[in-house]
Amino acid sequence: MSRPPDTRPPYHRLPSAHASVAWPALPAPGPALTTALLQQLEESQWLAPEELQARQLRQAGALLDHAYRHVPFYRDRLALAGHLPGKVPTPEVWSNIPVLRRAELQQAGEALYSPVLPEGHGETYELSTSGSTGRPVRARGSAMVQLFYDVLSLREHLWHRRDFGGTLAAIRSFPNDVAAYPDGARSDIWGRALKGLFATGPSVMLSIVARVEEQLDWLQRRQPDYLLIYPSALRDLLLLCREEGVTFPKLREVRTLSEALPTETRELCREVWGLKIVDMYSTQEAGYLALQCPDHEHYHVQSEAVLLEVIDEAGKPCAPGEVGEVVVTPLSNFAMPMIRYAVGDMAEVGEACPCGRGLPVLKRILGRNRDMLVYPDGRKAWALMGEFNYTQFPEIRQFQLIQHAIDDLEMRIVATRRLTGIEEAKIIEWVRYRCQHDFPIRVTYHEEIPRGPGGKFQDFRCDIPDAEARALREPNA
Repeated sequence: MSRPPDTRPPYHRLPSAHASVAWPALPAPGPALTTALLQQLEESQWLAPEELQARQLRQAGALLDHAYRHVPFYRDRLALAGHLPGKVPTPEVWSNIPVLRRAELQQAGEALYSPVLPEGHGETYELSTSGSTGRPVRARGSAMVQLFYDVLSLREHLWHRRDFGGTLAAIRSFPNDVAAYPDGARSDIWGRALKGLFATGPSVMLSIVARVEEQLDWLQRRQPDYLLIYPSALRDLLLLCREEGVTFPKLREVRTLSEALPTETRELCREVWGLKIVDMYSTQEAGYLALQCPDHEHYHVQSEAVLLEVIDEAGKPCAPGEVGEVVVTPLSNFAMPMIRYAVGDMAEVGEACPCGRGLPVLKRILGRNRDMLVYPDGRKAWALMGEFNYTQFPEIRQFQLIQHAIDDLEMRIVATRRLTGIEEAKIIEWVRYRCQHDFPIRVTYHEEIPRGPGGKFQDFRCDIPDAEARALREPNA
């Protein structure tokens, strides 16, 4: 598919009014700011990959210069990598910059905050991640960061041609006592990103802490056109709807976020509701990283806002079909530069997209690299519990596998009845087949498996300390 003809104003030729944001170019603050930036994104998505990389490095150079001058944490890192202030970094210089690990970011804390901001970046704000690994990350953003977040939100809506006049429902994490069952919460608009630009229908919200039966009841009363929800919560909801024969004829599309989306859940949604799922890849500290292609189920990196790399264990870029570590650099965050930050996820690189967009492709987002199955020889692999078709047992409502030790895997099950010995054996056999190892597995039953911080749910969790896993892999170290 080639780029469609476009006769709209050539905003991409305008100079930027913000010296720190060379690309995409930004006009002076005012009503045209969001629409001008959105127009540029409409054009830049069709650029060739080489041109996108060149523009990213140009913008990255401005970020490096700012960090070098105002954030002492980076001064030696950048100098040793070969960065020369005022020079656009080459790909070689860029790859020489050390990866910023989560532990480093946590330890540095406010030392990563910039004491000054370039003109036009606006007020700053602070946030804290959910801390799914036990230690939350504190981050800082600015009005400029928020602008890019809002524009990418608009891009996602427009890519998928949503009818803004419909009702948007969201079942996700909210602050305590906000959007609680049975009523939830309501707004007259879909969100801040559309305010003043598009007229929308209402949005309705429900806290993820509601039980799945309560979520279903709330949705039946609200009857939305679009649903935003975590993949694990959607799966539980679909299983309940299949059991009770519930459909939503008015529902047009399901959107997911925050967790890895298994292929199984996509298939289940098509089976039960006859609908596709549109997924998004983002983090609290780095914003939108990749959005699902309008024409395919893979993801396009949002290159105008983030320089995203997928690297192997040697730090080299992964080729299509290879799985590696996700490393990101938000290009507009001068309030807290996060240069080559390892977000803790693994992803598979995809081939160039037939849709014609030059934006890089991620075929799959596999989730946190910490939660990989550890084998007796120290190697690690994905457990892929999200691909487990335990839905063949209608009695199972929730399923979670936890590796407490090399020889101790616990299979947690929430079910309407206790499974028979034959049924348990069948599930254990399937898990061992997926793991390609004869792990000892014990089954435990629970009334509910609680969600983690931020409302997220993990099908598989590894509780083996990193040091113990490393000792297995390197016995003589």
